[in-house]
Amino acid sequence: MKETGHPDYREIGVTCSCGNSFSTRSTIAKPQLNIEVCAACHPFYTGKQKIVDTAGRVERFRQKYASRTAA
Repeated sequence: MKETGHPDYREIGVTCSCGNSFSTRSTIAKPQLNIEVCAACHPFYTGKQKIVDTAGRVERFRQKYASRTAA
């Protein structure tokens, strides 16, 4: 295998906008990566996820398909 055909795989630091930081390995050339959302602040992982129901769409969907059963 050629040595020049592959990018360097090195350890970098990752910093989230919430203040959480950790290290990982990547092929990017920068030693530091800034991200907006991480597992510590993302609503899916924190359990604070909300379903935004605009104009009752979810409820209308449930009413429409509530009487139907799977075949």
